[in-house]
Amino acid sequence: MRRHAASPLCRAFSPAATRCRKFADVGFSRGLNSAESNTYGSNVERRIIGAKPGPGRPAPAARPPAPSVTHVRIDEGSEGQRLDNFLVKLLKGVPKTHVYRLIRSGEVRVNKGRASADTRLALGDDVRVPPVRRSEPDDARAAAVPAREFPVLMEDEHLIALDKPAGVAVHGGSGVSFGVIEQLRRARPQAKFLELVHRLDKETSGLLLVAKRRSALTSLQDQLRQRETGKTYAALVAGAWPEGLKVIDVPLHKFLTAEGERRVRSVDADHADGRRSITLVRVARRFEGYTLLDVTIKTGRTHQIRVHLADAGHPIVGDDKYGDFALNKALARGTADGAGRFERMFLHARRLRFTHPARGEVIELEAPLPGECEDFLATLRP
Repeated sequence: MRRHAASPLCRAFSPAATRCRKFADVGFSRGLNSAESNTYGSNVERRIIGAKPGPGRPAPAARPPAPSVTHVRIDEGSEGQRLDNFLVKLLKGVPKTHVYRLIRSGEVRVNKGRASADTRLALGDDVRVPPVRRSEPDDARAAAVPAREFPVLMEDEHLIALDKPAGVAVHGGSGVSFGVIEQLRRARPQAKFLELVHRLDKETSGLLLVAKRRSALTSLQDQLRQRETGKTYAALVAGAWPEGLKVIDVPLHKFLTAEGERRVRSVDADHADGRRSITLVRVARRFEGYTLLDVTIKTGRTHQIRVHLADAGHPIVGDDKYGDFALNKALARGTADGAGRFERMFLHARRLRFTHPARGEVIELEAPLPGECEDFLATLRP
């Protein structure tokens, strides 16, 4: 039998002659990466691609299916809405700039035709929505929101009047994952339409309207814009409020702090960014060191009541942005002179008057003071 001479490479790797003969017999001289070799190349590639995962190795994750074109039929919950607002709500997680780009490019169609961002949708319209990748699946976002019902003061087929507790945001955003509206939608998955009519600060309790139909939403918001509603708040302030101070007409300017937090301050009437703000004040009860006020706003500026009362020298008890911080701390510890323990802001939306969006009758609702507020007032000396 003819034998090949062992190569120097074989001798370097193993002194055993038999091992060198095996390398020589399989044609080592053909090269490891040659077309005939089974060591590398397409032979190995085919085995790797078609192979099943080995023991202890997880199978590669399946790619999610590519998004496809969808067609949405407009129902009464979306009737009358602008196309851009409809898409922003429908395509949660998609930047607004991308939504407007889709509209301008003509990829979004209404009844098979191009449409502009301000197109008003009609009942039965067919909206073609192109495939869009979202930052997070809808079901993942919804699963993170706990379902919750809130005390209901009135409800019919058009609207819900809730008594919002303090410490709960009305909606998600600005560092808050979810609020009243997201929790309410989660608790009522069968509801086709639920939208906030107006807003309350997170720290404020009281009356909050939610529309169950778009027609109710637009009607109520029009009333709010035209100041045809009566909104009255109960506010407990530090000190003795002057009996003669009944109207505060001071412009307000909204700005961001260095930390990026939203704040409001009063400005002169000629300030370029000031917005006229009017607050009406009436003394409800007097206590030693405190005054309970009925406050009605004629303009709905951010933090309007809180800033106006603080600028008048009588901040709202418990206000952590514009209040008396030393007093707030003493009240939270229960060490304030002549007062019990109190750990929230004493501002409550207690009365709301509006015209019913369908029946046309005047509705006046009232939310009683929360128990913790009543209990605190009972500790004060008259």
